[in-house]
Amino acid sequence: MSFSNAVRELSYADALYEATVQEMERDDNVFVFGLGVDDPKGMYGTTKDLHHRFGAKRNFDTPLSEDAMTGVAIGAALAGMRPIHVHQRMDFLLLCMNQLINVAAKWSYMFGGAFRVPLVVRAIVGRSWGQGAQHSQSLHAHFMHVPGIKVVAPTTPHDAKGCMIAAIRDNNPVIVVEHRMLYSNRGMVPSEPYTVEFGKARVLTQGGDLTIVAISHMVVEAVRASHHLAEVGIHAEVIDPVSLSPLDAQTIQTSVQKTRRLLVVDHSWVETSAASEIVALVAESLNGDPGVRFKRMGFAPVPCPTTKPLENLFYPNSRTIAQAGYRLVTNREDWVPEGKEANEIAEFKGPF
Repeated sequence: MSFSNAVRELSYADALYEATVQEMERDDNVFVFGLGVDDPKGMYGTTKDLHHRFGAKRNFDTPLSEDAMTGVAIGAALAGMRPIHVHQRMDFLLLCMNQLINVAAKWSYMFGGAFRVPLVVRAIVGRSWGQGAQHSQSLHAHFMHVPGIKVVAPTTPHDAKGCMIAAIRDNNPVIVVEHRMLYSNRGMVPSEPYTVEFGKARVLTQGGDLTIVAISHMVVEAVRASHHLAEVGIHAEVIDPVSLSPLDAQTIQTSVQKTRRLLVVDHSWVETSAASEIVALVAESLNGDPGVRFKRMGFAPVPCPTTKPLENLFYPNSRTIAQAGYRLVTNREDWVPEGKEANEIAEFKGPF
């Protein structure tokens, strides 16, 4: 099998699909299963027609039995297979916590490396179309806390493909966090298979006034916020961690040493969050330098709302991020950036 070296534009969903197809063609042990993976929409197009291309034994629907199906995935991984378990919503990983945390994450350690659990868990998160309190939670911080599980949250189509291939080839459990607002976003993606290194952040914009670290879809909004800030003479350095565990703290620390201001934007609750961990790591590295200012952004400590007006208040966006950055740099609140709702949010149709 050969691939060209062409780089062309793909959507985030198509990049995930291409990564999956290429790995299924490369390795017969790779299979995909989960609720709705063989339906006509194919999980936003990420699993479309896999059951036709590779057969029903390598891409199949499952019962509403997340805990049991995770056990099947772990058993298959221990037997030499490379399962990709797709969850329409990350919320329901809570039903699999014992399997993921006490079994998958610890098996290799408990047996001195004699066994591996090459399991990929795709977990979809995010807002819109009235997802509400039980269907839109981003629980990545729960899994960052557990040794033995890797957590990645790619933002661009390029990183989506590279992270998925890296996750499939990894011999450890990897949770791939996918924000539903990203699936239609487009970017340049090489046609050949490639991997994105875990534990390496990307600096997306250069700036000397403010460091903005954002996670998943918040990266898109943070880049938009940097354009708002540039209009008032503030130059923000936007960093996408890509990998949350392992986390590239050094790239973030280097940026904050330059800008002296850090704004971390998470698509989850602020308390005990990924944002909190990033701020703590930077603060420790700077040894309490009083000249550095910090702020975290994320959800208020209430359940995720269902209605669109409340969603708009609950979730950070480019304008609220820009306002927070402006206050951090100037210590003033006399500016409100103009703008409109992001296209991917306004155009999202659901139902999933």
